Amino acid sequence: MAKVKVTKVRSVINRPKDQKLTMEALGLRKMNQSREIEDSPSLRGMLAKVSHLVKIEE
Repeated sequence: MAKVKVTKVRSVINRPKDQKLTMEALGLRKMNQSREIEDSPSLRGMLAKVSHLVKIEE
């Protein structure tokens, strides 16, 4: 399967709790931290919710 590289570029301070929990579930805790995650429909839904906080590279 394809992988997606996700990098945290904005803070979750003063964000709704569901966005904070989504970032935690993605494994992104620190600024500029990156992870490569297998692409799936559930991942795309999570990324859509926090798209303004992360940078997504195919």
